[in-house]
Amino acid sequence: MFDISNPFSMIVLIVLICVGAGVVNNYLKMKANSTDDAASEEELFRLRKDVERLTERVRVLETIATDKDQHLRDEIRRLA
Repeated sequence: MFDISNPFSMIVLIVLICVGAGVVNNYLKMKANSTDDAASEEELFRLRKDVERLTERVRVLETIATDKDQHLRDEIRRLA
């Protein structure tokens, strides 16, 4: 198939090996990035839920801090 003693055949063989190694390297990087993307999506979902929960808590605390004393007493009595 290839005559290794021919310099042109050697060059073509080396180029093919380098191109093949580059393709395999890019494939492995892409595969690793897709795994990281899935983990990132999961982390993003968790963080969004945390932000929603904390936003609601801040909203409740703002209500408690800014309400009149009488309204606050009524709320506490209703909860108890």
